[in-house]
Amino acid sequence: MTMTTITEAPAITTKMPRIGDPAPAFTAVTTQGHIHFPADYVGKWVILFSHPADFTPVCTSEFVTFASMQEQFAAYNTELVGLSVDGLYSHIAWLRTIREKITFRDFAGVDVTFPLIEDVSMEIARKYGMIMPGEDSRKAVRAVFVVDPVGTIRAIIYYPLSLGRNFEELLRIVKALQTTEHFGVATPADWRPGEPVIVPTADSSAAAQERMEGSAEGINCEDWFFCTKELSAQEVESAIRIM
Repeated sequence: MTMTTITEAPAITTKMPRIGDPAPAFTAVTTQGHIHFPADYVGKWVILFSHPADFTPVCTSEFVTFASMQEQFAAYNTELVGLSVDGLYSHIAWLRTIREKITFRDFAGVDVTFPLIEDVSMEIARKYGMIMPGEDSRKAVRAVFVVDPVGTIRAIIYYPLSLGRNFEELLRIVKALQTTEHFGVATPADWRPGEPVIVPTADSSAAAQERMEGSAEGINCEDWFFCTKELSAQEVESAIRIM
C-alpha cells in the first residue's frame, strides 16, 4: 500500500520595505484611472495608505476624514493614495455611498477625489507588507507610507484593523519631515510648527564647549548633546507651504 504525503504550499513571504528604501514600484487601476507609482508623483510628497475593506464603519470614518483634509495635505505638496483588496466597482459604489449617505463629525456629502487602488490580487499589498496574517490573511491592515518627492520612503506606520488612524498626526508628520529636511534640524516629542527645534549634536569638544558657554548664537543648551533653537511658525510655513 502506497502512502501519499500531503505537503502544504509554502507561505508567500515578501521583504517589507523600510524607511530609506525606494518605494516599491507598481502600476494599478484606481478610481481615478491608471497610476504608475511612484513615477507619477515625482516632485510631490505622498501618503500611500491601505484600509481593510470597503463598506466597513472604521474605514468609512477614515475616508470621510482624509477627503475632508485633502486640501490641507495639498497645501504641503502632499498627495493621498488609498488601497484595499476590494475591486474597482466595489470602490466606486462605496465612495458614492459616502458622498450620498454618510455624515461623520459634521462632514457630509464628502466627495473622495484621490485615487483608491484596486488590489484584488493583493500583489501590491504584499509588496508593501500590508497583509498581516495575525490580523487577517485576506485584508490589508491600516498601513501608512510617507513617500518623499524622489520616491523614497520616509515614514511607516501600521495600525490594526480595529483602530482608526489619527489624521492630525499624519499631517504633523508631513510638516515635521519637510521642516527637518529644509532646515537641517530634528523635531522633539509632540513638535508643532512654532515650537523650538533640535539642532544637530556638536561634532567636536570645542563646539560642545562653545554651546555650553552660551557663545553659540541663537542656540539654547540643556547639556552639550541637547540643544534647541527657535524657529517660528511663520518661518516654517513660508518654507514648506505651497498654497
